[in-house]
Amino acid sequence: MSVVLPLGISFFTFQQIAFLVDAYRGRASENSLLDYSIFVAFFPQLIAGPIVHHKEMMPQFAQSALQGPNLDNIAKGAFIFAIGFWKKVAVADTLSLWVVQGFGNAQSLNFIEAWTTALAYTFQIYFDFSGYADMAIGAALMFNIALPINFFSPYKAQSIRDFWQRWHISLSNFLRDYVYIPLGGNANGPPRVYLNLAATFLIGGLWHGAGWTFIIWGALHGAAMVFHRIWSLHGLRLPSTLAWATTFLFVVVTWVFFRADTLADALAILRAMIGLNGIVLPPQLAPLLGNLSVFDVRFSTYWFTKIDWESVKYAFALIPCLLIFVTVFRNSVELAERFAFSWRTGLLTAAGYSLGFALVYRGGEFIYYQF
Repeated sequence: MSVVLPLGISFFTFQQIAFLVDAYRGRASENSLLDYSIFVAFFPQLIAGPIVHHKEMMPQFAQSALQGPNLDNIAKGAFIFAIGFWKKVAVADTLSLWVVQGFGNAQSLNFIEAWTTALAYTFQIYFDFSGYADMAIGAALMFNIALPINFFSPYKAQSIRDFWQRWHISLSNFLRDYVYIPLGGNANGPPRVYLNLAATFLIGGLWHGAGWTFIIWGALHGAAMVFHRIWSLHGLRLPSTLAWATTFLFVVVTWVFFRADTLADALAILRAMIGLNGIVLPPQLAPLLGNLSVFDVRFSTYWFTKIDWESVKYAFALIPCLLIFVTVFRNSVELAERFAFSWRTGLLTAAGYSLGFALVYRGGEFIYYQF
């Protein structure tokens, strides 16, 4: 059934579950309906997170010194908001042109189309979701409220554990505190620890949606966490570059399950990614790679068959640049830590808003609306 749910229902549901559990355990003493309402309905993070904890928020709401305007916080908040606005509108919505077409033709993509579709979604979901987190953090700071960090360069991770310490941090913390630890956490021996890890990530998958694609996505990340724990217990390590490449490749592949409309579509894209739907390369590469024809690699002007090249050529060119951007440059948290109001930061902030407003007319999908 197609059920329309309130926007961001899972975010504020988790927030209230945490409050109720802590109240039951005697860790939350707030009993004012007004205070509770402010905590739950604080609009910057209401629909897209981060998932805030009452112990992080309630003391801030109670500080009278924070209830008046603070020009430094307004300037810094506007700067962070501009970064998030640029991420969402200029980057994520540009990539969505490819993602929608790619996953809409999942059953008939070729090798390059499948990989570009998977990589485009890998960057779309990061810039979309972290962009919303930046906008939430920036908007809250304008009201003198500091929200917790939710992303910290996840695509720089060199292990799956490292990835989940950088990606959607507030969800990871919630699952750790209210699922993993109550299940037993690290106690009761390795087999129970592995079971707890797997169960926690299965629940994390179900949080995103009650479908096989989300269940498999959660199960794969749970299995990877178990494997990483066993690997680490034996003192094994990969060279840093190989560790990063392995982690990034795993995340890209699992995002296919996360985004695909059906399990059949996800499997079709993965088949294409390993060349089972045929490999078609542009004819300009024939002089260099002509010998690959013995492996059924073809060279054709029509190397894009199911995707409208004109509508996605910019997204195609953007992907290599974004890979460098997310693995080399500072993230928004690091930029915010170094922020000092000046003409330079003022111009950068203005440029972020101008670019965002110039491109927002195109529209775009809010890819976390259903969670």
